[in-house]
Amino acid sequence: MINNIPNNGLTMRLLKGKFGVCRLDSTDLIPDWGQRGGFISITRTLDELSVVCNEECIPNNIKCEKDWRILKVEGPLDFSLIGILSSISTVLSRNRISIFAISTYDTDYILVKSKDINNAIEALVNEGYGIVEER
Repeated sequence: MINNIPNNGLTMRLLKGKFGVCRLDSTDLIPDWGQRGGFISITRTLDELSVVCNEECIPNNIKCEKDWRILKVEGPLDFSLIGILSSISTVLSRNRISIFAISTYDTDYILVKSKDINNAIEALVNEGYGIVEER
């Protein structure tokens, strides 16, 4: 089901592994376990400290939502581009697939629950996105 020839010019890469989205107290230090693995995202706000990392690194006593897969929009993307995240989320929303999005300086990452990843890939391929798997 993986298509590597995008019709719309955008390719997404399915990252290996499963990930967890964790919620810690806003005053907590960034945990060592949250800094392991190939993909991590750490965001601190006045309300919380959120850590996204490989689910195998997350201790059992941490409040988290596990079993996420990640689709990376191949970049880097120029800041002047408009609607990339919106178009992806619209495709997935039409297919009743919930997402958790993370944006970085270079690109966007779309987290989709493991149970929905095949449907998400199929929906995106049908809309002209190229999808490749990380090796």
